[in-house]
Amino acid sequence: MSNVVIALIGISFMFLMSVLGGSIVFLFRKDLSGRTNCIFLGFAAGIMIASSIWSLILPSIDQSSSLGKFDFLPACVGMVLGALFLVLMDKIAPKLINRKSKPEFKGMSNTSKLFLAVTLHNIPEGLAGGIALGNAFLTGGPAVTAALWFVIGIGIQNFPESSAISLPLKDKLKSNKKAFLYSVLSGAVEPVMAVIGIFISTVSTALMPWLLAFAGGSMLFVVAQEMIPEAKNSHNSNLAGWCFILGFVLMMVLDIAFG
Repeated sequence: MSNVVIALIGISFMFLMSVLGGSIVFLFRKDLSGRTNCIFLGFAAGIMIASSIWSLILPSIDQSSSLGKFDFLPACVGMVLGALFLVLMDKIAPKLINRKSKPEFKGMSNTSKLFLAVTLHNIPEGLAGGIALGNAFLTGGPAVTAALWFVIGIGIQNFPESSAISLPLKDKLKSNKKAFLYSVLSGAVEPVMAVIGIFISTVSTALMPWLLAFAGGSMLFVVAQEMIPEAKNSHNSNLAGWCFILGFVLMMVLDIAFG
């Protein structure tokens, strides 16, 4: 398959899983149970961390071999910049999940705040997928298959993520159709950012190690800041831990086997 076809398959899958996750509002009358949400969060967190390590951070170090003993530098700096990027964005668009509303956004509706929070959450995932694909297209060989699996991994975790978000929107909007539409629109940022990531990575090869680490750091920050604490605060923390291990092992095997 050509690189264009592979990119279309990967990006389309990410968006499709977001759509399917959002459509769960038509099947459930109430929010997901704490146990189900715990399973979703743990599994998705494991997938995202394994993907960040094997598909973004380690390739960043490998591509910095020309720096000798300092081959870790782009990975370290890039990861910090990725986390700082999300902190900065967090000051612009407030997150509502398990957080109090910020004073500067009191004029906005709760629905708008939640929509912005979810959209912000999807930015690093789409960017990471695009950068991984762009890097693989430049490298060629098994890297392309590994990048496709990485994007598929992001898509898999999009389903529970979108499901866990669309139901609270349903409760706020009192409409299945509106909640579904909001969820789809929020997920649409991922393919857009993926295309941007592919473009940036293919025109700036010298920056690739830094970009890979940037995407990896932003994804790790999302997991550490939101997903793991939320799963840990549930009444099923052990279950979340096992689901995390399951997701991590699954993605690790896919990355190593096909990388």
